[in-house]
Amino acid sequence: MKPEQLYQELKNLAEKMNLRVLEQNFRPTGIHVKSGCCKVKDKDHCIIDKHIKIDMKAEILAECLSRMPLDAIYIIPAVREYLDQFKGKKNEQ
Repeated sequence: MKPEQLYQELKNLAEKMNLRVLEQNFRPTGIHVKSGCCKVKDKDHCIIDKHIKIDMKAEILAECLSRMPLDAIYIIPAVREYLDQFKGKKNEQ
């Protein structure tokens, strides 16, 4: 699967899971900001630097999604296989 297609599939899954995906320009902040997951007013968000490569965006979003209960949701096999790579990482952080 191409990186653009994988990222779009991950964004579609995030929408099903009520995970808001925001791509922001971090450069003008003047401080070091890291992409990742956060919770704002009890809503899950994945905030991603819009200037990073598409494969890194997919990785960050997959890390966020891997923290959510996905077992009861149909996910195309290639995407589920990609997400499985991140299951162990959620316990390490």
